[in-house]
Amino acid sequence: MPIEPLLLDSPELAAGLRAPIGAWFAANARDLPWRGPDRTAWGVLVSEVMLQQTPVVRVLPAWTDWMTWWPTPRDLAAASTADVLRAWGRLGYPRRALRLQECGRAIAELHDGVVPCDEAALLALPGVGAYTAAAVVAFAYGGRSVVLDTNVRRVLARTVTGTALPTPSLTVAEVRSAAALVPADPAEAALWAASSMELGALVCTARAPRCEACPVAELCAWRRAGYPVDAHVGRRRTQAWAGTDRQARGRVMALLREALEPVPRSAVEDLWTDRVQLDRCLDALVADGLAEVSGAEDQPRTYRLPAAAVS
Repeated sequence: MPIEPLLLDSPELAAGLRAPIGAWFAANARDLPWRGPDRTAWGVLVSEVMLQQTPVVRVLPAWTDWMTWWPTPRDLAAASTADVLRAWGRLGYPRRALRLQECGRAIAELHDGVVPCDEAALLALPGVGAYTAAAVVAFAYGGRSVVLDTNVRRVLARTVTGTALPTPSLTVAEVRSAAALVPADPAEAALWAASSMELGALVCTARAPRCEACPVAELCAWRRAGYPVDAHVGRRRTQAWAGTDRQARGRVMALLREALEPVPRSAVEDLWTDRVQLDRCLDALVADGLAEVSGAEDQPRTYRLPAAAVS
């Protein structure tokens, strides 16, 4: 019979789900640098921020360069914001780069340059949310935490509750259910976090799950129920790209990253035909600390990346 949420406090049922996934992970885990024996807590934190809404294949080269240039929080804190944004490149959502620099500065000033190992202290850092804090505890320090990213949520939704995908927003019941599966032993808890996440990334994928390769296919409540369709499909947002503010902002940022000198307004206007939308996006980039503007109202304006760290 399928595993029910109310039975997850059973050690036998929980172990029956965790053990095969852990064994699968030992044989199939990707060799990623932030997982290596020489990993640092800072490297793990950087990877987690970069991996938010960005695939591993795009993060790998950026993370490698980043850690070469700024291997410690103090190194990043001392960098120019322009260099940080150039290094961020096309990872998307460049405000993450600014928050990461703020985080590095806070770690340098408040924690003597050492990434905290406590979830509460991590949550107090700029740009660090519940998932990132839990991930650093588990993956950097081998501690016990409830790591719930999109991949883990999908694995638990299917194996435990029998649903195609988790609800669009994280629920209290979902967190409780996930917490019940986390082993008491810190090392085992860290392994569970990593293995369940990897299973979701490589096998229990959103669009084309490879159930034939799943180590817990026989336990999967979704499979036993006949693969019911997603009950929340109507609530899920599909984010367009062409013609959006995100696309316009991305084009502007790409131009500013490549420019060695301030970019005149005329060059920026060549990027986008809708002047109202372009003005809105330029104002937003300046407000977000991603760009600087110079020139009076009656003079041609120029744009550039911020030269100094944003406070």
